[in-house]
Amino acid sequence: MNQTFDTVFAPSSAIGGAICVIRVSGPDTRAITKQILHRKITDRPGRLLHVKILHGSDVIDDAMAVFFAAPNSYTGEDMLELHCHGGSETVRSVLSALSEAGGVPADPGEFTKRAFLNGKMDLSEAEAVMDVINAQAESSLKSALEQLSGSVSRRIRTVEETLLNARSAIEAAIDYPDEAGEAAYASLPAMLAQSETTVRALIEEGRRARVLREGLKLVILGRPNVGKSSLLNALLGEDRAIVTATAGTTRDVLDERLSVGGVPVRLIDTAGVREASDEAERIGVDRAKKALETADAVLLVLDGSEPETAEDLQLRRETGEKTCIVIANKSDLGTIVSDALPVSCKTGAGLDKLKAEIAALATPAAQSTAAITNERHIRALEAALDAIVHAETQTEPDCIATDLSDALHTLGTITGTDVDAEVIDRIFANFCVGK
Repeated sequence: MNQTFDTVFAPSSAIGGAICVIRVSGPDTRAITKQILHRKITDRPGRLLHVKILHGSDVIDDAMAVFFAAPNSYTGEDMLELHCHGGSETVRSVLSALSEAGGVPADPGEFTKRAFLNGKMDLSEAEAVMDVINAQAESSLKSALEQLSGSVSRRIRTVEETLLNARSAIEAAIDYPDEAGEAAYASLPAMLAQSETTVRALIEEGRRARVLREGLKLVILGRPNVGKSSLLNALLGEDRAIVTATAGTTRDVLDERLSVGGVPVRLIDTAGVREASDEAERIGVDRAKKALETADAVLLVLDGSEPETAEDLQLRRETGEKTCIVIANKSDLGTIVSDALPVSCKTGAGLDKLKAEIAALATPAAQSTAAITNERHIRALEAALDAIVHAETQTEPDCIATDLSDALHTLGTITGTDVDAEVIDRIFANFCVGK
C-alpha cells in the first residue's frame, strides 16, 4: 500500500520543556536534512549525532539528530528526528527553517497514518498508538501495548481464515456442484458454528474489558450531606469537590479519573438525590439519575452514624441490578448501618478496604490484557456476527457466499485490509499532531 506524500514535519513532544523532538518524514527528507544541518548524517542512519541546525546561514540551535532510511523507519519513509532545545522561540525557528526548506506541517496522526498506509502496522495497531498515549493506569497501558504488538490482528485473523475456507468451499460448490458440492455442505455448518462461537466470545470479552480502555465508571450516589464529595476527595487524595456542612452544595456532576489497583477508574460525584428545592438542584438531581443509568457500578453513600432514611431506602431500590458497594460514611461517629462498609472520609479509616473492593470489580476484565477493547472493533464484530448468523439460516449457496463476504468485509475494517478512506481519515483525525 505504498503511496507518495508531501514531506511533513511536526513536534512530537511538548514545547516548553528542556528538549523537543521534531519529526520530519517524506520523500524530500534527505534534501531538507542537507539544507538545515551543518553536517551530513544521512550516511549514518539510526545513529544519534551532534548537529547544528541552520536557518539559511544562521545557526539557530545546537542539537542532536537521527536519520532513518526508508523502509526502516516508523513511517516506512525517509525520516528525520531533531532533538532540539524545547524553548518556544527555538522550536518556532526550527519549524520555520523546515517550512522554508520545503516541508509541510503535518496533520493530526499524520506519521502513524503513513505507517499504516505504508504497511508498517495494521489499522488496529495504529489505533493502539493513541491508546498507549492516553493510558491512565497500568492495566490500560498493558492492554494498549498488547494491541500495538498485534494481539487484535492475530485474533481476527483466526476468524477470517475459517470464514475464507467456508467461502472457498461454497464457491467451489457453486462452480463445481457435482465434484465439490457434497463435501462443501458437509463441512460448512461446523465452520460457521466455530466462527460464531469465536466472534461471540470476542464480543463478550470486549464488553467486559472495556474498562481497560475507558475506565470503570463508578457513580457516587447518596442523599445530600452524607459525604459524597468528601469521599471523592478522599479517594483522589486532593480537594477536587467543594465540601461544606450545607446540604446540596454539589449541583452538577463531577467526573474525575484515578488508578485503583492498576485499573483506571472514573469517579462520578453527583448531586444529592432528594426532592429538589429549586431549578438548579432539580437539574443536578436529574443528571445524577442519568449518570446512574450509564454507570458500571455504584458507590452508595449513607450516613453510617444515623438510621437509614426513606430517601436512603429509595436509593437502594433505584440502584436496581447495578453492582453496588454500600458505604457507611462517618464511621468515626459510630456505625449503625450493619450491611455497609464502614468508612471515615475524615480519618481515612476503611479507605484501603474500599479501594480493594473497587479494584475487585474490574478483576474479571483485567485478567486478559489481550482483549479487544476498542468500541469501533466491538461494533464491527457485532456486524460480522449478524452476517455469520444470517449465513447459517440460508439454503442458497449464493446467499451464503454473500453473507460470508459481508462478514469478511466487516472484519477487514478492524485491521484495515478492507476499509474506505473516510473511515481512515476519521480515525486519525482524533490523534495528536506529531504522532
